Amino acid sequence: MQIGDPLSVTTPSDTQIVITRSFVAPPHLVYACHTQPSLIRRWLTGPDGWTMPVCTYDARAGGAYRFEWHGPGGEGFLAVSGDIRQIEAIRYIDSQEVFDGGVMGPAYRAELAFAQEEQGTKLVNTLTCTSLAHRDMVAATGMAEGMEMSFQSLDRLLAEAQG
Repeated sequence: MQIGDPLSVTTPSDTQIVITRSFVAPPHLVYACHTQPSLIRRWLTGPDGWTMPVCTYDARAGGAYRFEWHGPGGEGFLAVSGDIRQIEAIRYIDSQEVFDGGVMGPAYRAELAFAQEEQGTKLVNTLTCTSLAHRDMVAATGMAEGMEMSFQSLDRLLAEAQG
């Protein structure tokens, strides 16, 4: 299964979803935009009109993160929390995350790998779910479309950061 361009989504096993996306920026910038709240708030914004009043990220093994989005006029709420198991600056983040209200089912493992490419950085996000049914439920949420929308905002932020 492949969704989006340039975002790619595959399901290599009964429990995994692998999201791959390339960025025209070096790994240290892409990594910073995933781990520094002041940068996260500039691209991981959700649909038009949504705000992100809570954005915390403690980028260390044993650290945690929390993102909350609020819809326009108080309509809509989405939140995710994560616990960081392992982190290797500019290369890898392994966490367990869960969305409030069971929006994405039970907690799942989220691994981010940042790899140098000729033209920038290849980001591979591997989600390991608890079962085939959980994987299929997560895949059916429309997350790929939302991620690509956010990644297009990240593209703009990275271009701005590089002058």
